[in-house]
Amino acid sequence: MSSQNQIKISIIIPVYNEERTVINVLEKVNQQKINSISMEIIVINDGSEDHSLELLKNNPKLYTKLINLEKNKGKGGAVREGLKSAVGDYILFQDADMEYDPSEYEKLLKPIIEFDADIVMGSRLKGQEQGGYARNRIGNNFITALFNLLNTASFTDIYSGYLIFRRSNITPSKLRTNGWEQQAEILSKIIKNSSKIYDVPIVYHGRTYEEGKKIKPRHVSTRSHRALSQTNIILTVRNCLPH
Repeated sequence: MSSQNQIKISIIIPVYNEERTVINVLEKVNQQKINSISMEIIVINDGSEDHSLELLKNNPKLYTKLINLEKNKGKGGAVREGLKSAVGDYILFQDADMEYDPSEYEKLLKPIIEFDADIVMGSRLKGQEQGGYARNRIGNNFITALFNLLNTASFTDIYSGYLIFRRSNITPSKLRTNGWEQQAEILSKIIKNSSKIYDVPIVYHGRTYEEGKKIKPRHVSTRSHRALSQTNIILTVRNCLPH
């Protein structure tokens, strides 16, 4: 297929203190060769205090763009900067911690290539879990059910690390949240202009806290619930009201 007919994917990779895994993740991303797909890889160093930035600067061939934030803005803040810089037809979120394996790209991108999908969500609930997710499952299931109720949706895992959507359906400057709860806000916006939505099973490789896992169970059961209630639910309900 000619480059003119290829679908361009902007892969956004926020990095915060991931010196142990970031190069491995980038190497795996670059290994993915999928017919009809071209990729731009946007890495956002979110004020890392370890050697992440040094490693990234020493390996410029592994990415298309490197955005360096001198101060930590949180995952949502880093994602927003990546979205502003993206030029692809679709956005794909990739964590830098190897909990989500880029070898899943072919499966995740299949609904886009074959069915012109608007949104593809990787689902840990439908796939295989290799540690970590069970601790957070109850809180995530609750938030997912609440989101589905308010948005007439049928997602099974709204906080999965793998989300792909049309870039044209999001305006980065209108995003309000800066934490990892931003994903629910993004979904509440892009779902309004999306009719072809797919949940795809993925394998989740959960890290331990000793290995650097940042999200703790209490973040899902309390902090995420509060963030969703105060921010995303308000936004969603407001958007559903007649104008």
